[in-house]
Amino acid sequence: MLNSIRNAQAVGLAQIEVDFSNLKYEIVKILEKKGFIEKALKSGKKTKKTIEVVLKYHDKIPAISGIKRISKPGQRIYTASQKLKPVRGGHGISIISTSRGLMTGGEARRQNLGGEIICQVW
Repeated sequence: MLNSIRNAQAVGLAQIEVDFSNLKYEIVKILEKKGFIEKALKSGKKTKKTIEVVLKYHDKIPAISGIKRISKPGQRIYTASQKLKPVRGGHGISIISTSRGLMTGGEARRQNLGGEIICQVW
């Protein structure tokens, strides 16, 4: 999904459609809340569920200038709350999977929660 967003913004698409999963939906909801994408909508029923992601641009420049997957299936990256660092000097966010669900790095630091670093967006 992260590569789909990156590729779509590289060619200037207005929206994309990705297969539905709860993890992907929570990630795009965080991106929507933080202003990196316009909106995210669930569509379809049962086995044909998808997520429609409407991308955000400022004067034809994408709102997301970079997106990086940190934890991968072959190498999971975990961190404690004290070791969570700001992304790009505070201009970006990291998305963390904690015991209380997905949240940004700042929220996890405030709640003193560590977990798996999913990705960074700036």
